[in-house]
Amino acid sequence: MATAILYAEELKEYDFGPGHPFRGDRYEAFPTFLRMNLGEDDNYRVLRADPATEEDLLLICSKDYIDFTRDYFRAANLGLARAASFEFAQFHSLDNLPRSRPGKLEEAARLMIGQAKTAVDLVQARQYDNVVCIGGNMHHARPHYGEGFCLYNDNAFAARYLMDMYGLERILILDTDAHHGNGTCEYFYSDPRVLFIDLHQDPRTLYPGTGFATEIGEGPGKGYTINIPLPIYAGLDSYKLAFEEIVQPVAEEFKPQIIIRNGGADPHFADGLTNLGLPVRGFTMIGSKVRHIAQACQSAEIEIIGSGYNKEVLPYAWLALISGAVGFPLQLKEPFPIPQRFQSDPALEDTKRILEAVKRYHSVYWKCLR
Repeated sequence: MATAILYAEELKEYDFGPGHPFRGDRYEAFPTFLRMNLGEDDNYRVLRADPATEEDLLLICSKDYIDFTRDYFRAANLGLARAASFEFAQFHSLDNLPRSRPGKLEEAARLMIGQAKTAVDLVQARQYDNVVCIGGNMHHARPHYGEGFCLYNDNAFAARYLMDMYGLERILILDTDAHHGNGTCEYFYSDPRVLFIDLHQDPRTLYPGTGFATEIGEGPGKGYTINIPLPIYAGLDSYKLAFEEIVQPVAEEFKPQIIIRNGGADPHFADGLTNLGLPVRGFTMIGSKVRHIAQACQSAEIEIIGSGYNKEVLPYAWLALISGAVGFPLQLKEPFPIPQRFQSDPALEDTKRILEAVKRYHSVYWKCLR
């Protein structure tokens, strides 16, 4: 089957203004880059989704938060930011506040949820084995507030929608963003229907400061949250080892009915906000590993791609993830020379120690880690 790629020009409205690291122009260059490297053929279809309705948002958000967010951004466009539906202080995270009038940012956030919904419907209808959402990965957002540049959590929505609408009971969310997906983690921390595996930079060195190996879930969900906090400068060998020793064996033991992989370009060595060491071919490797897990488990796969804070790197890493995930035979170059310290993986020995600790915390729950 061809791959569906969900995209809409309106995503560029998800923009926090001049000087902010999250600008809407991240979305504008990618469609052109895609066509330049793949052409327009039978390998993929670019489709458009409808924005989420309020009923959709209620799957993952409280009504107070939905009303507040909608009203706040409408008021902000009129220069009346404090005219929101309840106290301004309830909007906990100041990094979500645009530095100028925000345009249609909240509407673009609804479009990201709409893309996640459409992706689920397409794979469940068996129209596509793989669906890619360009835009989204709002993995810091929680039911009652947004943070980390995230308003509504599309990863959490996709999983909730799969459970509520389609009755799925084994969903793998694999978060390979450089930042810990604390919002997604919180949604499913006690739910054994969702296996949440997150590879991210050491939380002692990066926002949001969560995602330690000791955070393993609670109640019936204990063991179904697997955090893999990678040391700074972890590169290709570290990621490859994490997949081979933990991600792949646990996923194959869990046998997911579907895989939701989220994350973008920010593990790259030249990212502007993080301190990891992946080259572009490392993103191809991640996509390929996920594809092999999906094939072994006969699972559908949804890719949600949106992060990255170096505009030069972003299209290369995004397309590398896609090409690995769906098997496009691309050899993408590096947009920057690889620095000497990343010619080999400087963090591999530290990564090995971390992986052993993760195995110890989870060996009681997973046979493959004993």
